[in-house]
Amino acid sequence: MNPERKIRVVVVDDSALIRELLGKIINEQSDMEVVAFAPDPVAARERIRETNPDVITLDVEMPKMDGLEFLRRLMSLRPTPVLMISSLTASGSETALRALELGAVDCIAKPQLDISRGMLDYAEKICEKIRMAADARVRLPARFIQRDSATAQPRIPAASAILPRDAIIVVGASTGGTEALREFLSALPADTPPVLVVQHMPENFTLSFARRLDQCCAMSVCEATDGQPVLPGHVYIAPGHSHLSLRKVASGFVTELSQSEPVNRHRPAVDVLFDSAANLLGKRAVGVILTGMGRDGAAGMLRMREAGAFNIGQDQASCVVYGMPRAAYEIGAVHEVASLDKVAERVLAYLAGKSTRDAG
Repeated sequence: MNPERKIRVVVVDDSALIRELLGKIINEQSDMEVVAFAPDPVAARERIRETNPDVITLDVEMPKMDGLEFLRRLMSLRPTPVLMISSLTASGSETALRALELGAVDCIAKPQLDISRGMLDYAEKICEKIRMAADARVRLPARFIQRDSATAQPRIPAASAILPRDAIIVVGASTGGTEALREFLSALPADTPPVLVVQHMPENFTLSFARRLDQCCAMSVCEATDGQPVLPGHVYIAPGHSHLSLRKVASGFVTELSQSEPVNRHRPAVDVLFDSAANLLGKRAVGVILTGMGRDGAAGMLRMREAGAFNIGQDQASCVVYGMPRAAYEIGAVHEVASLDKVAERVLAYLAGKSTRDAG
């Protein structure tokens, strides 16, 4: 975004109170403004045509058209950064995940009680998300253009060449990561070494997210619990309430969960996972950092590299938000940069001994 130009926002919500509150929150900021309000998706189509906004805030339950259906149509016709602000995005994790799958940049839950005070308490978070959304690259995922994910058949990769049994892959992602992880993990064959994942996500989303991934991946995907053996062919997703790391035991490695203080404002934090890989795995680790806002994971990935690990970062062109991979690249933590559709291929090539550690 041009720093001298305000971020133009269209607010779509059937509640007059929410429209008023969001208008107050956004218009009090020096770098953003509401250029139109709409009480339903039908009105929103006209407002969006007239104003060409940088960001749209969107509710789910509205008259005349469901917010998710409007999002699907919007992303297929004129991709625009969308921030979901809805009561369904908290308890309705399936709805929120569906919105992210359809191309929404992020989701924020409306407060359940005392909406006026609650929304004002969320003001800083809402504005931070709007700024992030304004810089995001958005598009309708290709799998939704011709057929819905509910009817799409998962692509199961063929068995790989013989891969090392003692390697462990650690992955960090944030904004845009739900779709990036689906694409990366679904391209890995069933005999891939174990994968541990930190995705910045609310705690009531991660179990549903893991179950969705399990349906489209050859590997077995679960939300991590404390003390699980870390085994080939398995993916462990950090729960939204705890840091995830590795612990050495006599038989190998197990998962370790901790509710210690947030790191880089996050719990789970990518740096916690990457630090444990640096400390315990050395050259047996492969690090992957995907789309996301901020710097979480960069310092930990550098420590992994210094300990002998091999690291891959997603490239700018395929990121929704090129924050975390950029930070890792800029400090020299990354050996190789790849587009999202090539990240799994490059990981497997390295593990199979077909890729070298080019200077990052």
